[in-house]
Amino acid sequence: MARAGDCFNVADFERQARKRLPAPLYHYIAGGADDERTAAANVLGFERYNLAPNYLQDIRSIDMRRTVLGRELAWPLFLAPTGMTRMFHQAGEIGVAQEAESSGVGYSLSTMGTASIEDVGRMTAGPKMFQLYLLNDEAMNFAMIDRCKAAGFDALCLTVDTVVAGNRERDLRTGLTVPPRLTPGSLLAFAARPRWCVDYLGGGAFSLPNVGEAGGSGDLTTLAAYFAAKMERNITWAAVERIASHWGRPFAIKGIQSVRDARLAASAGASAVILSNHGGRQLDGVPPTIDLVADIVDAIGDRVEVILDGGIRRGSHIVKALAMGARACMTGRPYLYALSAFGKPGVRRVLALMRAETERTLGLLGCASVDDLTRDHIRLAGDIPDFLQDGEARPNATHLRNIL
Repeated sequence: MARAGDCFNVADFERQARKRLPAPLYHYIAGGADDERTAAANVLGFERYNLAPNYLQDIRSIDMRRTVLGRELAWPLFLAPTGMTRMFHQAGEIGVAQEAESSGVGYSLSTMGTASIEDVGRMTAGPKMFQLYLLNDEAMNFAMIDRCKAAGFDALCLTVDTVVAGNRERDLRTGLTVPPRLTPGSLLAFAARPRWCVDYLGGGAFSLPNVGEAGGSGDLTTLAAYFAAKMERNITWAAVERIASHWGRPFAIKGIQSVRDARLAASAGASAVILSNHGGRQLDGVPPTIDLVADIVDAIGDRVEVILDGGIRRGSHIVKALAMGARACMTGRPYLYALSAFGKPGVRRVLALMRAETERTLGLLGCASVDDLTRDHIRLAGDIPDFLQDGEARPNATHLRNIL
């Protein structure tokens, strides 16, 4: 049987997660909307950019610390919010948050988390952010915000790209929809993973404790239907301003994908914008988030922090985003695969690997600090070499350019 230590990259963890999870749950993590073009592009987009090292630098000590949303991180990563985490492993949100704290990164708890705001606040001391799905009950929204204040959360994050549910066709096929509609075939897929079933049943009643009294139900179908019915479909900038004012602490807006919205977010009181397309799970056909970083940093980077979410699979991806001007990055699927396969030891291992990759990439670029990164460390893959840029430098330069 494989161990967490036998995995050396995110792809290894994904393969192990697929072996352990019932097929509907694996596809729920891995899938995207429509043709899943954006989900794939988020990862492939990083290949559009090459790294440009500068050697003969003093890299005996590499400083990856960075203050993000008011808290210092040991390296600039936040774990993205993921709903119903205990479906994938009984360690759930608490286990993930504890490993994030040990690694020195931030953790984000979802409104749809299976651990309460209070439990996460009490059981972890690391940097914490609560991700708020705005419900059509303002009193309930403000009650959740007040609970976060009392529990010592450092930041609040409002997700704005889910006012309409994405068309996730994998979930339609497996029945893992909202509410779930499991078929005989998908029920057999659960039965084919008896270890997961035993762990799940032994983990206690399933609940969504952050969404009020109805969240205490142990019936996943009832919980999902209740939550879907409560989602607010009219999020206005005025509502954003009220939330930011009521919270009064570092405040991020997640789901920003345009310079226009980034500017409006800054004007509405955001401390940070999180460039995100929900992992390609909402609107298919939008650009990979790495392609948005530079333009949005240039537009508002002097006013708010810019955080990239989407496609992070390597430490080198984090470095590329930072070099373009991002303050930090977020990642979700990698830690879910690791959690699903091995529980807390898996999360510990995947974070250790990504941290080592980030530090190694900085050293190989000749950077002793994340603050040494600039856009000079990034080149567009496929760029014509400098000697071909000047037609007078070589007689055949124009001919070669035409061929390339």
